[in-house]
Order: sequence, then C-alpha cells, then structure tokens
Amino acid sequence: MIKDNFGSRIDEVRRFNRFFTRKIGVLREGLLHSSYSLTEVRILFEIANSDNPTASRLSRELGLDAGYLSRILTRFEEQGLTERMRSENDGRQFIIRLTQEGIKLFSILDQRSRDEVAEILNVLSEEEQQELLEAMHDIENILGKESFKFSETFFLRNHRPGDIGWVAHRHGVLYAKEYGWDERFEALVAQIAADFINNYKSECERCIIAEMNSEIVGSVFVVQSSETVAKLRLLLVEPKARGLGLGSRLVQESIAFARRVGYKKLILWTNSVLVEARHIYAKAGFKLIEQQEHHSYGKDLVGETWELDL
Repeated sequence: MIKDNFGSRIDEVRRFNRFFTRKIGVLREGLLHSSYSLTEVRILFEIANSDNPTASRLSRELGLDAGYLSRILTRFEEQGLTERMRSENDGRQFIIRLTQEGIKLFSILDQRSRDEVAEILNVLSEEEQQELLEAMHDIENILGKESFKFSETFFLRNHRPGDIGWVAHRHGVLYAKEYGWDERFEALVAQIAADFINNYKSECERCIIAEMNSEIVGSVFVVQSSETVAKLRLLLVEPKARGLGLGSRLVQESIAFARRVGYKKLILWTNSVLVEARHIYAKAGFKLIEQQEHHSYGKDLVGETWELDL
C-alpha cells in the first residue's frame, strides 16, 4: 500500500512538471522567442547576475557537465556574447563576463521573460497571486533544502514564524560580545525587524534565512525604500558559519532579488568597525559614499552609507 501511494506521488510530481514546463513555455525549440535553449538562457542569466563567475562555478551552480558547459561558452565567445578575463586573485581561473553585445541580448531576453510572467500574473487576482507566490516559496524551500546538501553546507529560505525573534536576539548577543554594544542596539534591530513584518510586501521585500544542519546561522533583509531603491539590512552570520562564503552568498542573493523585482539601486548603512561586512559589500560592488561620526550603543562609531547601482 505504501509503495502504491509513493508511486502515485511520483506520477503527480511528473504531471506537475509537464503542466509547469508547458505553462512557462520551456518546451519551445527557442526560449523566449529566440534561437537559444533554456540551458543557454539560464547560463546567460547566471553570468549576468553572478559576482565574477568562472566556468567551474557555473558548472557547480547549474549542475551542468563541465564539457557541455565549455562547448556552450565557446559558442557564446564565437558569437561575441561573452569574454574571459584572467582572475586577479587566482591566475589559474578565468572570469566570464558578458560583452556589450551579450548585455544587449540578455536585456532583451530578460524583458521578454518578465513580460511572459506578467501575462501569467495579470489574469490572477491579488489573492491568487499571493497564494501562487507562497506555494512557489514552499516548493523552493522544501526542495532547496535537499539540493544544498550536495553543494553547500548551508541552505537559504524565506522567513518563518519565530525567525524574527532569532534575528533580534542573535544581533544583541553577538554585537555585545564582539563589539561591546549595549542593549540599545538590540532594541534597534527589534524595531527594524518588527517594522519589516508589520509592513511586509512579499512582492518586493525579502528576509533570507540561512540554515546549517537544521540550525539558523545567518540572515539578511531587503526592504523597500522607494519604488526604485531598496535597503539591505541586518546582515548576520553566526561565528560557526563564518569562512564558508555565507555572508557573500546572502548579499548576492539579496542583490539578485532586488534586480528581479526591478529596483535600480540597493543601499545600506553600516559602521566602519564591521570590517568583515564592509569587505563583503565592497567585493559585491557596493561603493562607500558617506561617513559620519556618531555615538550609539555606548560606543563612538563611524557610520557609513554604501550604494550599489543595479
């Protein structure tokens, strides 16, 4: 009986896959009314939205055979869409970037993709759109947890009940221990987190939670500031999870989300003593635009405003 039930579940998953691939049009010979396949467009997307991607990283992120990926990248180069540049940090690695022609093509394909999704959403009511997004998040969270077991020691998900309390608590504990900041900083974090929940807009805001071995080890928020500007807030990585690239991954996921929903700029406020975080921001392309001395949380600090054009 159990076996029969499991077999029917397999059939249901396959049925959903057929429905979904037909719905979003990936079965067409050319995706998005182009001559490019789903895999080729996905590779272009990763190159456009990743921080200094290499062939090995693309192969790992997309789960593609290295030889197959190499042949596609060679075709892209022959078509003038991509170029390879030797990494400044590791001379054995080559960074893959879109050329101006590649950027032009990707922009066209990206807009077509947004238009197709808009057509799907426009026929749904506001309530139906929210139900769809929540169901998609559930699928991503459940399946994402398994896939990360094979690629990283952590996995990322959207916030759940109880996570916001964790964010405030761990900020208070860690910043007191590592920087000597008093409880007023925890109060500030609690207020920011509470405002996020009370004014949450799922279509343009995101709280990303990182888990490792079923334990929360990191978080970051993307919060709307205006129609075109979002704020990156409350980046935190637990000591036990540092050194794994989690901080950079959280920031990159935030940048990718901000781009997907149409923001033009991502801004953040931090303090000069947060050296590791500042390094992550600079590596991701943020530019320091303003510094100002202030006395907060029982310490003399230098506040900093950073910006990233998307």
